[in-house]
Amino acid sequence: MHHFFTESFNIQGDVIRIEGSDVNHIRNVLRMKPGEELSVSVPGDDREYRCGIEEINEDEVICSLRFIKEEGVELPYKITLFQGLPKADKMELIIQKAVELGAYEIVPVKTERSVVKLDDKKAKQKRERWQGISEAAAKQSRRGVIPEVTLPLTMKEAVSRAKEMTLACIPYELAEGMEETKKFLERMCEKKNGSLGIFIGPEGGFTREEVELANAAGVIPVSLGRRILRTETAGMTMLSIIMYQLEVMA
Repeated sequence: MHHFFTESFNIQGDVIRIEGSDVNHIRNVLRMKPGEELSVSVPGDDREYRCGIEEINEDEVICSLRFIKEEGVELPYKITLFQGLPKADKMELIIQKAVELGAYEIVPVKTERSVVKLDDKKAKQKRERWQGISEAAAKQSRRGVIPEVTLPLTMKEAVSRAKEMTLACIPYELAEGMEETKKFLERMCEKKNGSLGIFIGPEGGFTREEVELANAAGVIPVSLGRRILRTETAGMTMLSIIMYQLEVMA
């Protein structure tokens, strides 16, 4: 079933309206017809509205509400992925999979070993594209929110943000085994909800100084095992572990 987002003011009783670029997608790409079913979410509202198409007009799709699925799909923690800027188009894959796995926000981070350098103009252009990828992934995975992709931050700025979070971790190849990872997950489950940060380095990882900076701010070094993971794999791995723990706990 195809999933779309709309604003709360577009839901009036049993009538739901879809506007914007989704109208063209429904009409000309998916070639949907009146009578077909789709689902709709309002960003920030954890419910899913199942409805049938009544009319497809030039600037809006009018649907009738059939039922509301109350069971939420969002995790109890708002997870921020602090991703060291990777090379080429890896960031697009990282954003897509992070959204599918439940990330609430993705923050690109300029680190010492980041090869990619973005000026303000390029950063804004990239962010627009990355946000579009986040929205598409949110629709595909039927999320209740569209995770925000921010403009790139420095490592110092990212660590400062993490100070305000309930918990934060930094997978690091020199961390002392999986015991710290286990302790971190236990603390996460004890607290049950809040905000959680995950720091992932670019190709080449974080420098020791960056890890020490993060650690001094309360970000906990953890291990992802004995193998060295690629930057595009590490975030998915940590998010998968966290998602499993939180889904079991729910």
